[in-house]
Amino acid sequence: MWNVLNGVRILDLSRVFAGPAATQVLGDLGADVVKVEEPGKGDEARGFGVTKEMVESGITVSPSFVALNRNKRSVAINLASEAGQRAIRSMVRECDVVVNNFRPGTMEKYGLGYEDLRAERADIVYCQFSAYGNVGPLANFGANDVALQAHSGLMSITGEADRSPVRCGTSVIDLHASLALVIAIMAALMHRERTGEGQMVESSLLRSSAHLMNYFYGEYWVTGAIRKPMGTANHLSVPNQVFPTADGSVVIIAPGDDMWRRCATALDAQALDRPEWRGMLDRQRHRADLIQAMTAVTLRLGSAELIDRLAPAKVNVARVNNLGQAADHPQLAAIGAITSFEMDGREVKAVASPFDLCGIPPAPNRPPPLLAAHTDEVLRELGIGDSDIEMLRAQGAFSQPRTTTSGDSR
Repeated sequence: MWNVLNGVRILDLSRVFAGPAATQVLGDLGADVVKVEEPGKGDEARGFGVTKEMVESGITVSPSFVALNRNKRSVAINLASEAGQRAIRSMVRECDVVVNNFRPGTMEKYGLGYEDLRAERADIVYCQFSAYGNVGPLANFGANDVALQAHSGLMSITGEADRSPVRCGTSVIDLHASLALVIAIMAALMHRERTGEGQMVESSLLRSSAHLMNYFYGEYWVTGAIRKPMGTANHLSVPNQVFPTADGSVVIIAPGDDMWRRCATALDAQALDRPEWRGMLDRQRHRADLIQAMTAVTLRLGSAELIDRLAPAKVNVARVNNLGQAADHPQLAAIGAITSFEMDGREVKAVASPFDLCGIPPAPNRPPPLLAAHTDEVLRELGIGDSDIEMLRAQGAFSQPRTTTSGDSR
């Protein structure tokens, strides 16, 4: 946690992955992130993937929630109640940024849309995040990461040739979108600093997925090419894929002609350094033969020996690690990509924000909050007196709604 955004308060009405991942980065940068959750239930992600075995071992909150919600405080407010809506409008007066990922129109239905909250604070930065955007034929559709992997065409190029479509193993569109949100919010705050003006910031899973697919779309628009799954291979160059070894698998990428010659020499020059494979286009033309010859070489060698041969030759190579090998690899800790905090009496490790600020020493992390743990504390800080808090409580602002009326963009 750095103090870059010290003094900036974020009212975070988002949940699940993309929004919380974004506000966590802002929290890591020192912003005061107030997470607004549904009373009695909280962010749906609190329960994602929690098993009986986890509960028996004392883990009652989803590891995915823990991974995306440090450096925040939790308040529980019933947005479907008039009292809850009044509470939000009062809180906004002392906040700089509002983030939500409800379906388009939901915040307006609650009287909490941009124009509503702008009336409470003229320079508010209001971030609206949705599945498909606020306009267009799919604007009112809900979706999650895997739905956008399908819609965007990403799923159609993932997996093995002539097999059923496959999703990426992680929520790649959600997490990519979270960084887009951070960039947009930081830009809006910079604009406000220079001009005194707030604004509405909009993004979506669709825009994130399109950005991930940009060079595939670009190629299609220029040539009409519709790419298909190639397993771990890549249509841009050869070799550029996973190869089996005597004890596992490695990825070998040698796209340029010079790197290919170094690769061939380091592995088996007699078998691989052939005239018909020395040019980039030639290697693409003879892809199947080249991959077969390389596979025959890599199968004779262990993964470590392959890396020892190729890395000094400045050929791109990496072992295919499992999750444990990757998470515990010393390189990850060496670059400061692991953070930690105390939670439930034990130290919890987590992935840090994907950057470092070398001129600003980090501050201790705040653990992910218990549901509603900071409701009264935050309301008092935002100028709402105890008598008003009790009145809001009596009017149902902090009690569980009878039915869930919010639209989830997921």
